[in-house]
Amino acid sequence: MPSSPRAAKDAVHHPYFARFYARLSVAAEERGGVAELRAELLAGLSGRVVEIGAGNGLNFVHYPAAVSEVVAIEPERHLRQLAAAAALRADVPVDVLPGTAEALPLDDGSCDAAVASLVLCSVADVPRALGELRRVLRPGGELRFYEHGRAEGRAMRAVQRAADRTVWPLLLGGCHSGRDVLGELSAAGFTLGAYRRLRMPEKGPPTPASYHVLGTALRG
Repeated sequence: MPSSPRAAKDAVHHPYFARFYARLSVAAEERGGVAELRAELLAGLSGRVVEIGAGNGLNFVHYPAAVSEVVAIEPERHLRQLAAAAALRADVPVDVLPGTAEALPLDDGSCDAAVASLVLCSVADVPRALGELRRVLRPGGELRFYEHGRAEGRAMRAVQRAADRTVWPLLLGGCHSGRDVLGELSAAGFTLGAYRRLRMPEKGPPTPASYHVLGTALRG
């Protein structure tokens, strides 16, 4: 069941991190190549789309004209205000709502596609969030995902585990660096489509959050 408006509005409260993230994400958009990845992520979408954890709305300008509506869910108040401003600049209709990925305020099968972009690292309950996405997608509906997660090498995986058990979530708004995104999608009943792994940034020493994956999955 969807949570009440007040509960959804207050479900996430990271005011300092939200301001830090808003600045960092814009810098990554402009200088780190993330804008091109967002465009790739959303290319070819159509119909009604739900986007979870919309943040400050940087995806909105990349939605193609064939999208009839974007329902953007963002639980953090400051980021949601920034997303509402970004929605006014989008070329497609965007409705920004309070809420959490674990309790989407949408009817069963009411969306043609879903988008999860740099959000599954920080949701409180990944299986429940993915279950909600399956619920609101129509049969055969597509989930587009761009996430960071588990590294491929054993050494960095050990670093990720140590970080996630200690300071990483506390400092970064509940983020977990080493979640197994592809495994979680499969466990939730999605059929993985094409995907590719990448490292961000491409050059320089890696961090626990450098290991990204971009792809598609289908609701059975």
